[in-house]
This record gives sequence, C-alpha cells and structure tokens, in this order.
Amino acid sequence: MIQETCLEIEGLQEHWLAEKRVRTARREKIHRIDELIEEFEKLNLAEEAEVPYELRGRAVALITAEANGTPSHVAECVAVSDWMDALYEVQDTLMFASDEAD
Repeated sequence: MIQETCLEIEGLQEHWLAEKRVRTARREKIHRIDELIEEFEKLNLAEEAEVPYELRGRAVALITAEANGTPSHVAECVAVSDWMDALYEVQDTLMFASDEAD
C-alpha cells in the first residue's frame, strides 16, 4: 500500500514538473515577444520606415517557430506596425493557450 502511494506521488510529481516546464517555456516566449514588440515600438515612435536586419530576423524566427515550422516569406518592406501586429497575434495565441491549459 505504501509503495503504491509512493509510486503515485512520483507520477504526480513528474507530471507537475512537466507542466511547470511547459509554463516556464511559454512565459519565456512571451517575454521574448515583449522585448521584440518594445524594439518595434521604439522604431515606430522614431518613425523609422526600415527594420534592422537583426531585428527582422529575430521576429521572423519567432513567428515561424510559433507557426509550427511553416516557412515564412517576409517581404523586406513590411511596415513596423505590421510586424507589431504579427507579434501581438503570436503573443495572444500563447496567452490564450495558457488560459485554456489551466
């Protein structure tokens, strides 16, 4: 009886740790998105028309990763506000997935 209880506790503990890893990963993605959005907001406030290559690459990588590896063909002349909209969309997906999982 005690051994069965110990095994059940171990299983529950493993399940809890796996859930914690998933929540932590989701939180980290949301944090990275927040950082990218902040960079795009700075560009938008400065009325910059061109997005730096490095920032565009980080955004494309994140958006592509959240689109389940679907290749993303991003035009060079995408407006800063469009980048922000795309990042907000990915962020919303992660946040709503978090609500549904809980």
